[in-house]
Amino acid sequence: MPDAFSFHLTATDGAARRGEIATPHGPVATPAFMAVGTQATVKGLTPDEVHAVGADIVLANTYHLMLRPGAERIAALGGLHRFMNWPHPILTDSGGFQVMSLAGLRKLTEKGVTFRSHIDGAYPEMSPERSVEIQGLLGSDIQMQLDECVKLPSPPEDVARALRLSLRWAERANGAFEAQPPGRALFGIVQGGDVPALREESARGLVDIGFPGYSIGGLAVGEPQHVMLGMIEVVNAILPQDKPRYLM
Repeated sequence: MPDAFSFHLTATDGAARRGEIATPHGPVATPAFMAVGTQATVKGLTPDEVHAVGADIVLANTYHLMLRPGAERIAALGGLHRFMNWPHPILTDSGGFQVMSLAGLRKLTEKGVTFRSHIDGAYPEMSPERSVEIQGLLGSDIQMQLDECVKLPSPPEDVARALRLSLRWAERANGAFEAQPPGRALFGIVQGGDVPALREESARGLVDIGFPGYSIGGLAVGEPQHVMLGMIEVVNAILPQDKPRYLM
């Protein structure tokens, strides 16, 4: 197993790129479409079937696994790879999408988010540090910073507030991630809604922090497709060519 996360660019054609991500659980050829295993399983398929159709990597949901069966329990059982019977790379989100989708069940502050569990009514807390801790307990290869995602359209002032909060959370998540074993990677998430200048601000702020990879978040949340594609172009012009990108 490699002891360091890396990305190797193998070919380009205009703005298109082909490459390979190295992780402790194997390579991921890019571009890649991730199979979604929200609650540690891809519905309707066995792990062998998922891999047989060409999937190099599976996505799992930090928020849902935090609630059930619990990150500490999964860690005690040997980690998410063993729990899922998936020996290949795993990417976990941070819970940031649930900050938007569960707006009626959460309280947002500078510290983080308190959710009301849809399962038992409990009030678990999710801070940037706790999100990284949970993903570390799960043992995922690629992890996401906690961010605030807003629905579109939203007032520009709301979009700006959310992206700047997300940048502050990115700093905190990056610091917390330093305690994790080598080989794993934390990605920063670009926000900024449908405002090009805010997208640029977010992307440049994350590049200044310095992540091994970058995600483009806050899209496909109510905006027309041409707006989504335009925001991707704005962000791609700023993000480093030698780092992987994840369109969330």
